[in-house]
Amino acid sequence: MRHALRIAITGVVTAATVLVCGTAQATPPGPGVTARVIRQTTVNGTDYTLREITVPPGQSTGWHYHDGPLYGIVKQGTLSHFDSTCASDGVYPTGSVIQEPAGAGYVHIGRNMGDTSLVLNVLYVLPHGAPFSEDAPNPGCPFQ
Repeated sequence: MRHALRIAITGVVTAATVLVCGTAQATPPGPGVTARVIRQTTVNGTDYTLREITVPPGQSTGWHYHDGPLYGIVKQGTLSHFDSTCASDGVYPTGSVIQEPAGAGYVHIGRNMGDTSLVLNVLYVLPHGAPFSEDAPNPGCPFQ
């Protein structure tokens, strides 16, 4: 089942890479983190944006949530993912897929706790005009 999910998400991100087109609107998600838009298009009021995000060693995405679901693949490094209870909700090495649900009820942070840059390819499925992420305060965790 996990293998089938990985294949399905890999297929979605790969298809987005091939099918989606548009202009770049990159915004750095946090300190030391860079992002670039690979492709973007809007269909029936939904923005589909494929981005490559790079998180240097020791850095994070900052606490945030999204207005729509995300689907991603770890291209390089390891993503350590934490929810608003400060608990790890996943560690994703190179080749792993990740899915994030939408909404303010899913505040989270992605951290690079390794010694090499973390590189993600992420497909955002957002309401037209929504930002890539909504900032959220640290929910009381001893890390940022």
